[in-house]
Amino acid sequence: MIDIIKGANAWLNNIVWGPPMLILLMGTGLLLTILTRAVQFRHLIFALREVLGRLTRPGGGEGSVTPFQAVATALASTVGVGNIAGVATAIFLGGPGALFWLWISGLLGMCTKFAEIVVALHYREKDASGTMRGGAMYILKKGLGIPWLGAIFALLTALAAFGIGNMVQANSVADSLRATFGIKPEITGVVLVVVSGVVILGGIRRIAEFTQILVPFMCIFYLGGGVAILLTHLGELPHALRLVFDGAFNGTAATGGFAGSSVMLAMRYGVARGLFSNEAGLGSAPMVHAASNTDHPVRQGMYGIFEVFVDTILICSTTGLVILVTRTWDSGLTGAALSVRAFETGLPGTWGSIVVTLGLLLFAYSTIIGWSYYGETGIVYLLGARAALPYRIVWLVFIYLGAVGSLHLVWDIADTLNGLMAIPNLIAVLASIPLLLRLQREFFAKADRR
Repeated sequence: MIDIIKGANAWLNNIVWGPPMLILLMGTGLLLTILTRAVQFRHLIFALREVLGRLTRPGGGEGSVTPFQAVATALASTVGVGNIAGVATAIFLGGPGALFWLWISGLLGMCTKFAEIVVALHYREKDASGTMRGGAMYILKKGLGIPWLGAIFALLTALAAFGIGNMVQANSVADSLRATFGIKPEITGVVLVVVSGVVILGGIRRIAEFTQILVPFMCIFYLGGGVAILLTHLGELPHALRLVFDGAFNGTAATGGFAGSSVMLAMRYGVARGLFSNEAGLGSAPMVHAASNTDHPVRQGMYGIFEVFVDTILICSTTGLVILVTRTWDSGLTGAALSVRAFETGLPGTWGSIVVTLGLLLFAYSTIIGWSYYGETGIVYLLGARAALPYRIVWLVFIYLGAVGSLHLVWDIADTLNGLMAIPNLIAVLASIPLLLRLQREFFAKADRR
């Protein structure tokens, strides 16, 4: 029976994360970019100024958290193990050219994330506890009149969260601490449950208050280590960029421990890892952005542009370029081991392994915190606000199971469910394009008059 389930899930996973879905996600990003007249490029400076200029200010509207707390929580969820191990895997499988296609997925994903958030803010509502909730399920129910599809999205979210946002992350932390410091997974599991419970049991307000401190610190710490390597290897940067662009359009020949890659492999793995990292099109981040007390949906949409910019253009790019300038990309290593080798090569002493190890720990932990709210939002939509606390408690139990176990089938199924979230979400976004464009015109018309 287990073998049948594994086989069925593997078949479905190949479809969910295969070329058709990647084309659909990228095509949606391209279509939205055209229709919004490249809002992510025309208003990037506005988005950066909007976010960085309002770090501690409330948004002036109705909601549970400030706009910056919302984007910090969203970044806590998207900036995860994939930013370190996932980028390295993309380069190992697709060659340096994969980094170019990762950039493309990020640039288009900025517009997709913008659109998701704007529409989600328009249809958000308060639950029985007074918490502002929103996301694709509310768009499908209130905007499109298909609540059954919204329920499917909510169920996928509530279940997928246990894998991608919980057990995988907890296991990564446990493996890293065991390999680096010899700490038993059981001990890691207990500590993770305690430090996560202190935050998660307090609900979205406590989560947001915590992530607005954690996320800037962990991003600056990791980017600082990466930028230090790039500055000391500036002479290698032109060569690294040539590898990226040449590999993107011509493929990469076999060399050293690298088996060679075609253009299609570079494109597939670059796009897949980029979308997996920034989650543009999956419908996850709008659920926490919908809790923001912003005064207009488009204003919070600017935070979505900022979110993907930080996750993909800054953090993923830093990982990839460090791997290339240190010339470790063809070492035969993959995943986190490749990133560790690159940072160890670029930084003196043990600083390289410290940056990557601590980065992995913080990124994984922040994902556990952020995704708990996504899963909770899904279950609240299905069962009501009273289901929130029980879900949080079950979430903590699964953190421990993820740290001490090796439940690969559970993780694989959750990965498939995570990908399936894209289908109802994209239906919600694409069907709401007229609303999106109207809100965009309305917002910038008012901004231009000021």
